[in-house]
Amino acid sequence: MDSILVKGGNTLQGDIPIAGAKNAALTLMPVTLLSDEPLTLTNTPRLSDIKTMTTLLESLGAEVTSLQDGKVLAMSTHGAINTTADYEIVRKMRASNLVLGPLLAREGHAIVSLPGGCAIGARPMDIHTDGLAKMGAQIDLRDGYLHAKADGGKLKGAVIDFPFASVGATENIMMAATLAKGTTVINNAAREPEIVDLATCLRAMGAQIDGDGSPTITIQGVDRLGAATHAVVTDRIELGTYMLAPVIAGGEVTCLGGRIDLLAAFCEKLDAAGVSVTETDAGLKVALRGDRPKAVDVTTEPFPGFPTDLQAQMMAMLCFADGTSVLEEKIFENRFMHAPELVRMGADIDVQGGTATVRGVDMLKGAPVMATDLRASVSLILAGLAAEGETLVNRVYHLDRGYEKVVRKFAGVGANVERVKGQ
Repeated sequence: MDSILVKGGNTLQGDIPIAGAKNAALTLMPVTLLSDEPLTLTNTPRLSDIKTMTTLLESLGAEVTSLQDGKVLAMSTHGAINTTADYEIVRKMRASNLVLGPLLAREGHAIVSLPGGCAIGARPMDIHTDGLAKMGAQIDLRDGYLHAKADGGKLKGAVIDFPFASVGATENIMMAATLAKGTTVINNAAREPEIVDLATCLRAMGAQIDGDGSPTITIQGVDRLGAATHAVVTDRIELGTYMLAPVIAGGEVTCLGGRIDLLAAFCEKLDAAGVSVTETDAGLKVALRGDRPKAVDVTTEPFPGFPTDLQAQMMAMLCFADGTSVLEEKIFENRFMHAPELVRMGADIDVQGGTATVRGVDMLKGAPVMATDLRASVSLILAGLAAEGETLVNRVYHLDRGYEKVVRKFAGVGANVERVKGQ
């Protein structure tokens, strides 16, 4: 199993290109199941999760062609559709559940395995299935599979009130509602940029959607969707991750393609910590204003709040901060597994339930550490950038799911980072 070796001490200088959003691309790919006409996605990230979704879609009858070294995906689902999403594929990735809404909308029935993914806490499917049930779907869980069937073979518009703003459920219901009979209203909808990106793509195909980016989304069902070409939005989590690199290691980095509006709450915290973030024509230029970041308190929240997917990386930065910071994780209950690994490097962190108290130290020391999930993996690399000596991050297969060419991007701005092949 491969590892990442980080030798700390280098300051960073230069540009880092930011890829298209993993979470947006994984949502946009199942859209091909809604139409028998071509859907082309540009600015697609080159990740193992994209390959997993490709395998899943092909198993369902879609044709997926990778072009321009994987940055363009040409898709079409014009033939017979298999409506069973098999466990052996779905178990590898949480986003696999996003085929449920499109299959139900187009075919009127689907059998989808419960999904897998990073072990960061409970992410139940109930909110998805409850919403689809209000649209006339009968759904039973048998032997680990959701067996779903639309009343009369077609979903119907409904008013759906989510108990919390679930991104995945919002996406599933939006896709299902595009071909449903009548009008669907989603209240307490998620507001993330990936939701807006999905709506933009669906509208290009002929869907009638209003209110995306707000808590209430309205979808008027149409008879069919057509062809479209759509550019995947910039990955705000990759963007935030690389923005933290010069703050930790020193220097100045421009994240190409970055925009403040994608990460307003995150940028506000960086400003409070003494970080300069400047929007340019090329992207976001980032540098620490002083010798050391200042301590700040962080609470993760749904968009437009501070993203849970940047909590681990922020913790790595706060390990070096002047003062004591408190991080409160309100999205996932099991998302501080990186904290003990940072402690192995000399961090002063105390975790109590969903709250972590981080007391900044002058220096971390390199050590062998274990990556527990995708975002934890990169947080340990970030910490290693400024640690004394060598940090060996093990179990980095998580990284390949969410970060495109991570070693090349860090090395491109001067970091001493290399991938070590496993035995």
